[in-house]
Amino acid sequence: MDLRGARILVPGATGEIGAALAVQLHALCARTALAGRDREALTCVSAACEHAPARTFDAWDADSCANTVDWAAAELGGLDGVVVCVRVAAFGPVGEVENAVSEHLMEVNALAPMAFLRAAGDRLPEGGVLAAVTGIVAEAAPARMADYAAAKAALATWLTAVRREQRRQGVTVLEINLAHMDTGFAGRAVVGQALPVPEAVDVIVRALSEGARLVRPGSGAALEVVR
Repeated sequence: MDLRGARILVPGATGEIGAALAVQLHALCARTALAGRDREALTCVSAACEHAPARTFDAWDADSCANTVDWAAAELGGLDGVVVCVRVAAFGPVGEVENAVSEHLMEVNALAPMAFLRAAGDRLPEGGVLAAVTGIVAEAAPARMADYAAAKAALATWLTAVRREQRRQGVTVLEINLAHMDTGFAGRAVVGQALPVPEAVDVIVRALSEGARLVRPGSGAALEVVR
């Protein structure tokens, strides 16, 4: 994907990763539409992107996610890519995680990204990109994070299947499998040391530009791009 002029929706633009990615895409002359749950934070990120169009949504409402795709396409005159950065975590032994919490984790971490990408799939031209952040927990399945890890693993599997479906349309499906990030999760590393957000964003941008299928932890604390 040529990022210059590319029309990209970033759901989760109020989180640290999503906000940094939105600003970086704007700096590279992409045209961004921003979506998040925190209206005040969304206004700040929009301002940093020269007042890019912005909208709040409910990640636990699949229709809200799909409607946000419609909104972004209208605002930007079409879409070339969607990069979903939404996530919410919960920690604790399985027996202490309430069913309502487990359901919320699945809705936000798996069903919401699926709803965004499902709604965008038929809109993208050849060369477009569907992308979502999963995480090392999808593979590591650490203790005290069973429900969170299960939701991320479900999303990773879904992305693999969609990648096969979209191949004929020439649309890239990118899984962004991040190692532990230097964000609000800093004290809960699954493996290794926290990775600075700017480094991760640089790798994500590179993966988008190169039409990669996977960003994943490499040797040491680095991320690698797999085409």
